[in-house]
Amino acid sequence: MFNSPVDEIKNRLDIIEVISSYIKLQKTGANFRALCPFHSEKKPSFFVSPARQIWHCFGCSEGGDIFKFVMKIEGVEFGDALRILAKKAGVELKPQTPEAASWQTERQRLYEICEWATRFFERQLSGSSVGKEAKKYLLKRGISEDSIKKWRLGYSPDTWQGLTDFLVGKGYQKEEIERAGLAIKNEQGGFYDRFRGRIIFPIFDLNSQVVGFGGRIFKEKDKADIAKYINTPNTLLYDKSRILYGLDKAKVEIRKKDACILVEGYIDVIMAHQVGTQNVVATSGTALTSYQLKVIKRYSENLILGFDMDVAGDTATKRGINLAQSLGFNIKVTRLPEGKDAADIILKNPKEWHKTLQNSKLILEFYFQSAFSRRDSKTLEGKKEISKILLPVLKRIPNQIEKSFWIQKLAEELEVKEESIEEELKKVKIEEEVYGLEPEDYNSSTVQQRIPPKSRKELLEEKLVTLILKTPKNLNFIDKNKLTYFSPQIQEILIKLDKNQKIDSDFFNYLALKAEVEEIEEKEILPEIQFCLKEIQSLEIKNRLDQISKDLKKAESEKNSQKIEKLTQEFNQLVKNII
Repeated sequence: MFNSPVDEIKNRLDIIEVISSYIKLQKTGANFRALCPFHSEKKPSFFVSPARQIWHCFGCSEGGDIFKFVMKIEGVEFGDALRILAKKAGVELKPQTPEAASWQTERQRLYEICEWATRFFERQLSGSSVGKEAKKYLLKRGISEDSIKKWRLGYSPDTWQGLTDFLVGKGYQKEEIERAGLAIKNEQGGFYDRFRGRIIFPIFDLNSQVVGFGGRIFKEKDKADIAKYINTPNTLLYDKSRILYGLDKAKVEIRKKDACILVEGYIDVIMAHQVGTQNVVATSGTALTSYQLKVIKRYSENLILGFDMDVAGDTATKRGINLAQSLGFNIKVTRLPEGKDAADIILKNPKEWHKTLQNSKLILEFYFQSAFSRRDSKTLEGKKEISKILLPVLKRIPNQIEKSFWIQKLAEELEVKEESIEEELKKVKIEEEVYGLEPEDYNSSTVQQRIPPKSRKELLEEKLVTLILKTPKNLNFIDKNKLTYFSPQIQEILIKLDKNQKIDSDFFNYLALKAEVEEIEEKEILPEIQFCLKEIQSLEIKNRLDQISKDLKKAESEKNSQKIEKLTQEFNQLVKNII
């Protein structure tokens, strides 16, 4: 029997399986490594130990077990991480226990509200007369019965309080329903449903939990009067700048095909999945944000844009693509027929959709082709217009070899010298010079928090133990009489290592992982150990000398001659020991 659900979950789940569902891991010896998802880096410093079931980033100093990883990557509290992992492990959490009750959070209540709302909308789609009309519309658009069930599509009745009354009947407060984004409070203090008379598209997080909704009109009479789509506003669960529609269902296929196809709308995603391209996602009514790109990058660095875009326009879409380019994505663009979206093409001829994807062009090829096709590169004015479009694009290319290739191509196409292109590039100012998370993407849950810097002594002690773990025979070089120079935590580790006793602590596991991944030649280990010992001893002696000096001043002020003599002798003896 397990002492707690936490122990049972840890026993059932393997840390490699959990973390690899979020980021790409590469095997290195007995461990795995990756680029850290919590800070920007070019060289992998994020390591996972299957033997110890821990992870640690030696770049930003974050680390822990599967619970700590899920809390940080999902941006949730412990209770929510517990629920996510319990679902993965097939462990039932019993809400009647005081322990489980303490894990209940406001987030959990909002998840429940969203789930009940989804069930309500699903029933309305199949059970009401107008809902059946909405379903006919979906079937006419090419969405199959299976897809309707898979994506849990629904209908919101055209009433003011249908959903709100249903949820109140389930025991939820109207204020909670408002906080879930499903109700709006009027000036008189009453509440009414946000979604009325619309087809409903539930929006899922990475764990396929409903966090928000998109509502689409479908009646001809409504099309001229109201917005085509409305979405859940930002809530505790839902942030449109962080969510990618369909990613929960696409993430495995994105990793498998090593490419993410980005389209514009919910129906585009559903139709694409329906015809076998299951590595397709969409933004929820926003341009690409750096947070969304960081999430995509966990699975693939290859991005295919399945919608039309204007290379000359300073649009939000183009800014998102510029950001992806700066972040090092390999970007391709599909050329869709003018005025058509992915769903239109798939409905008419799915083979045409697959052919379009196969003919995707590199983003730079697309930019060049678009820029040159509408301007005369033979005239001075045309050359200037083309360079105005393409130079900012070239400026953002992070790889210098790739950048050099496109500079050469542009010079050839414009029939000018490469030096002239390079000179003009220097004048180009880029607004979005972002290689990590943008300021709005920072919060205490998802990115590195301020970790207090370690003291020199702490760093030396850690270094010493990792070197000893790499070569246990060198433990003999540590003088047992000088163990007091070390912190109590390090003393305990050194004593247990000497006695071959089992050490089970998070700190020791971290040091053991560090010893395994740190690269150092064996001939350098002993000199490094001796250096660490010398420095630790010197630091400790200096600290004691400082304390004795303070005690001496106090003894002198008290005119305690006996204490002064004793402290002076101790001071002189320590000075002799400084190496």
